[in-house]
Amino acid sequence: MKSPITILLLLFAFIHSNAQTTIKGTITDTKGVPIVGANIYLDGTYDGSSSDENGAFSFISSETGVQTLIVSFISFETFSLQQEITDMKNLNIRLKEDVNSLGSVVLNAGTFSAGDNSKTAVLSPMDIVTTAGAAGDYIGAFQTLPGTSTVAEDGRLFVRGGDANETSIYIDGLKVFQPYSATTNNIPTRGRFSPFLFKGTNFSTGGYSAEYGDALSSVLLLNTINEPDQEKTDISLINVGVGVGNTQKWKKNSLSINAFYLNLKPYQEIISQRFNWIKPYESLSGEAVYRYSFKNGLLKLYAGLNYTDFNLIQEDINTPLGVNIKLKNRNTYLNTSYKGSLGNDWSIATGTSFANDYSDIKFDSTLVDDEINSFHFKLKFKKRFSNRFKLNIGAEQFINEFSEKAEDVSFGTFRSKFDNNSTAVFTEANLFFNKKIAMKAGVRGVHNSLLDYTKVSPRISFAYKTSSKSQISLAYGDFYQNPEQNVLKYNQTLSPEKSSHYIFNYLYQKNRRTFRAEAYYKSYDKLIKYDTEGPEFSSLFTNKGNGYATGLDIFWRDNKSIKNLEYWASYSYLDTKRDYKNYPSEATPNFAAKHNLSLVTKYWIKDWKSLVSTTYNFASGRPYNDPNQITFQNQKTKSYNSLNFSWAYLLSQQKILYFSVSNALGIDNVFNYQYANTPNINGDFARRAIRPGADRFFIIGFFWTISENKTDNQLDNL
Repeated sequence: MKSPITILLLLFAFIHSNAQTTIKGTITDTKGVPIVGANIYLDGTYDGSSSDENGAFSFISSETGVQTLIVSFISFETFSLQQEITDMKNLNIRLKEDVNSLGSVVLNAGTFSAGDNSKTAVLSPMDIVTTAGAAGDYIGAFQTLPGTSTVAEDGRLFVRGGDANETSIYIDGLKVFQPYSATTNNIPTRGRFSPFLFKGTNFSTGGYSAEYGDALSSVLLLNTINEPDQEKTDISLINVGVGVGNTQKWKKNSLSINAFYLNLKPYQEIISQRFNWIKPYESLSGEAVYRYSFKNGLLKLYAGLNYTDFNLIQEDINTPLGVNIKLKNRNTYLNTSYKGSLGNDWSIATGTSFANDYSDIKFDSTLVDDEINSFHFKLKFKKRFSNRFKLNIGAEQFINEFSEKAEDVSFGTFRSKFDNNSTAVFTEANLFFNKKIAMKAGVRGVHNSLLDYTKVSPRISFAYKTSSKSQISLAYGDFYQNPEQNVLKYNQTLSPEKSSHYIFNYLYQKNRRTFRAEAYYKSYDKLIKYDTEGPEFSSLFTNKGNGYATGLDIFWRDNKSIKNLEYWASYSYLDTKRDYKNYPSEATPNFAAKHNLSLVTKYWIKDWKSLVSTTYNFASGRPYNDPNQITFQNQKTKSYNSLNFSWAYLLSQQKILYFSVSNALGIDNVFNYQYANTPNINGDFARRAIRPGADRFFIIGFFWTISENKTDNQLDNL
C-alpha cells in the first residue's frame, strides 16, 4: 500500500503534466520563405525556442490563460501575439522587414547630409571645417558640393540657378534671419557661426520638407551638439585674430562659451590690397550654448553676438575719387529649443529664435540706418505609429519688423517701416512600404498678413532601392518666397514669388565609396520686376517675371582606395534663364556659371604628423552685359580657377600649427565688369574689371586644446 505522501506526489505530477501546453508553428517572411534562427518566447517567462531550417518551432509551457508570444529576428519587425495559450497551435507567422534596419531605402532626393547618424552622409563634421579654401567656414565647405555655383566675390550659397536670397538657414529647426556677416559689394562674406557648435548638417539643394518654407531654392539645416563629451579649453591664435573657448559639464547640464576677435589691419599692411581701406575689416563675435537634460527631453539655449566695423574707398568707374563706404553692424541672435518624448510614441520639438540686426551705413554723403527685429516660434509633434508610418504635424509664427531711415542732401530724409508677419501650418508623413520602397508626402499652408495672401504647397518624394548598395529617388514640390526687403520697403501690394522643383536622384554606396547623380528642373513664376536700375521709390513693380533652371549634379566620394587619402569630386551642369528685376528680356544672370567643378583631397601623413588638404575649384565664364553690344547679357568672363592648400601639423597631441593659402597659384580671376553710365567721346562705354581684393589669402595659426583626456585637439575646427 502506497503512503499518502506518495499518492500526493503522483497526483501533483499528473495535474502538472496535464497543465503543460505545446506551442508550435512556422516562421516565414512575407513571401513565404522560412526564417531560420528566429527567437520565439512567451513574454515574461523562460519558455521559448528557435526556428529550424524549415522555419518550424515547438516548445512546451506550463503557463495558462492569455499569454503574449514574441517573435524576433534581426532586420525584421518584432511580432507579438496575445491570446489564450491553448490556441497557440499550428501558428503561421509572417515577419515584416524592419524598414529602419541597415540597408533600407532612404528618402534623400535633393539632400546632402553630414553627421555620424546619417545613413547617406557624404560629408562628416570634420570635412566641413577642414576643407582647404573654406577657412573654417561651413558655408565655404558646402560650396564644394554639386548644385552650388562659385560666386567668390559674394561668399553666400547660390544653389541651382537661384540667388543667395533663395536659400534659408536654420539652427536646430529654427530660422537664422541674418546668417552672414555684414559686408558690401564685391567683398565676400562668411557665416556668423562657429563650426564646432554643430554635430550634423542637412543641405537640401531642392525639394525640401514641408516643414520649411519661404525659400525658392534650398535650405541648410544645422544641428548643434546635444552633449559635449568632456570639459576643455580651446585657444586659437592666427595672423588675423585670436579666439578662446571653454566648455564645462555638470550632472545634467553643460555650458560652452567662445569668442573671437578679427582684425585685418596688420595683415593688409603686409599683403597689398586692391581696395583702399581707411579702416580695415574688424569684428568681434561671441557665442554661448547652455544645455539641460530632463528625464524625457533636452533643452538648449543659444546666444550669439557679432559686431562688424570697416571703412573703405571702393573703386567706381563713374566716380573718379571712388565711393566712400562705411559700415557698422551689430547682430544679436537668440535660439531656444526643446526636444522630448511625450510617451505613447509621441514626441515634441518646440522653440523660438529672435534676431536684432542694426546697421549704420554711409555711402559718400548718404546716411542709412537699418534695424530689423525678427522672431520665429515653432511647435512640432511627431507620432510613430509603427516603423512603417510616422507623422509630423506643426505650426509656426514669423514676425519681422523692418525700419530704415535714409538721409541725403539730394532728397532729404526718407523713412520706411513695415511688419512682415506669416503664420504657417504643415503636416508630413513618412511611409515605408518595405525595405525597398518609401514615400514622404506633405503639405504646407502659409498666410502672410503684409501682402494678404494664403498659399498651399504640396511636397512629395519617393525612393526605391534598386539593389543592396543603390537606390533611385524622385521628388516634387511647390515653394513660395516673399519679395526681398529692398522691394517691400517701396511696395507692399505684390504677390509671393514661386518655384516648382522636379528631381530625379541615383545613389550608390559601397565600401566607403559614394556615387550620386541628380537631375532636376525648376520653374520660376511671379518673379519681381521693376523698370529702374535698382529698386527705388519711383519704380514700377510687378510680378510678371519668370524663368527656369535645369541641370545635372554629380558627386563622387572615395575613402577607401588609397590608404590615408580621402577625396571627393563634384560637378554641376546648369542651364538657367530669368526675366526678372530690370532685365529687358529673358537671360542668364551673372551669378550662374554653366559648369562648376570641385576636387577636394585630404591626406594624412603619419610620419609627418600632418593633415594635408587641397581644393581645386573651377567655374566656366559667367555672363555679363556689355552696353557696347545690342544683345542683353552678351558676353562672358573668363573661367574661374583656384587651387587652395592647407597643412595642419601636430606639434603634440593637443597643439597644432596650421597654414593655408587660397588661390595658391595666384590666378588672376575676374568676376564681372562695371561699365560707365555714359559713353565717351567715341561713343564707347568704358569699363573696369571686378577682381578680388588680393589674389591670395594666407592663414597661419596655432591651436591649443586643454582637456581632461589630453588627446582631443582642434583639428576638427580647422
